[in-house]
Amino acid sequence: MPIHFGTDGWRAVISDSFTFDNLRIVAQAIADAVASDHWDKQSSAVGNGGRLPDKNKIVVGYDTRFLSDRFAGEVARVLAANGFSVLLAQSDSPTPAISFAVKHNAAIAGIMITASHNAPRYNGLKLKGAFGGSALSEQCRRVEVYINDNEEQARGPNLMDFNKARNAGLIQKFNPLPSYFEHLHTLINTEIIADNPQRFVVDAMYGSGRGVIKSFLQGTGCEIAEIRGEMNPGFGGVHPEPIAKYLGPLASAVSSGMGNFGVVTDGDADRIGAMDERGSFVDPHKIMALALKYLVEKRGWTGAVVRTVSTTRMIDRLAKRYGLKLYETPVGFNHIADYMMKEDVLIGGEESGGISFKGHIPEGDGPIMGLLLVEMIAAAHKSLHDMVNNLLEDVGPALYERVDLRLIRPVAKAEMTEFLTQKAPSEIGGQKVEEISQRDGVKYIMADDSWLLIRPSGTEPVLRVYAEGRTQEMVKALMGYGKSVAESVV
Repeated sequence: MPIHFGTDGWRAVISDSFTFDNLRIVAQAIADAVASDHWDKQSSAVGNGGRLPDKNKIVVGYDTRFLSDRFAGEVARVLAANGFSVLLAQSDSPTPAISFAVKHNAAIAGIMITASHNAPRYNGLKLKGAFGGSALSEQCRRVEVYINDNEEQARGPNLMDFNKARNAGLIQKFNPLPSYFEHLHTLINTEIIADNPQRFVVDAMYGSGRGVIKSFLQGTGCEIAEIRGEMNPGFGGVHPEPIAKYLGPLASAVSSGMGNFGVVTDGDADRIGAMDERGSFVDPHKIMALALKYLVEKRGWTGAVVRTVSTTRMIDRLAKRYGLKLYETPVGFNHIADYMMKEDVLIGGEESGGISFKGHIPEGDGPIMGLLLVEMIAAAHKSLHDMVNNLLEDVGPALYERVDLRLIRPVAKAEMTEFLTQKAPSEIGGQKVEEISQRDGVKYIMADDSWLLIRPSGTEPVLRVYAEGRTQEMVKALMGYGKSVAESVV
């Protein structure tokens, strides 16, 4: 089975395509790509806080998945055999901590062994650029070129004995958390938290965010109960994705009195979710909107606001109120990162829970957003439920729903986009369609600011349908229309 190295790296089923042999092939291609002149030009173009990255240094980290530590060690062996100096995480770590370590240590690149929020049977590899975010799409394409070239030339990966590489100083183990925590202390006000310590639950979902929020808040007086923080490579049989249907244990913990609210991170801790004291899921739309309000109104910060096409328009209404420039991007944090690297961005985020803000790396970060949420609750002297209600009274209502509809056959994205644009309805649910966007799929925006987004998957026969309405009836009408479209193309 061919290895497809996409813009977010490579993911595959363990022992099917994700094998040690294939991983070595990918690691060799990364080594070749990073060693090429082309890669260096890309990295230098982005910059790294005024420092040129060390061309020979690469950071490697891993999550809690089955064999992730062994896979990371194998990647390190290949890189060492190619002459790179490897900083290998000493234990499972959050993706954002590894990404920050790349920038902090002035490395040329980073590799994170993770399949993020995917099902337990998957593992994967994320590639990071010198600037502390996902590698540029051109850099990822370069890796895929080397994978194909090496295969054509029957060129296998270079490999060095692990202990020999360690003795030669080519592989050094390190702890990414101290420097990451030091950086977070410049962005999270622990004095506000210590003045009003919170009692809450952290759900690590058995992922590599385990222990991180709790450790950072030591000494603030907070009472933190962590659930699903032990090592469980099978993630208890669920996807480690912070969405309502996988958060039964968190709802039980909050309702049984273990805390007044809950914070949850995904399998590699680059996504955030939350739960209020009533056991209601607080989605990333609301977390991002609350954070935007807080950063502007309480911290007095300014800057551009960036959101993906599938993220709430509460963000738009707040940006308009504050006189802030707003950018809409296709789905994927890499598009948000592009703006974070070239403009003064206040906050950027997407509906799946990847959010980052000013002063931080251009990377979705679950722990920092969880900590900012704790700071916001401490500063407000209100419950999370009341804060969300106040938000919705202010810039809502905003009711959201998403469904992935399986199609009988794959549909070409361009063809589907053209079809949806040409057959656009004049109204849905009694509201006129005022605007049609083709930024990523097709988005119908209504007169009352409700919207429907229909996105064909580029890799599988799936139609992703997203809707946000001002009433439950409107959401139902929007989703009904989206499902009827899916039925018409099968």
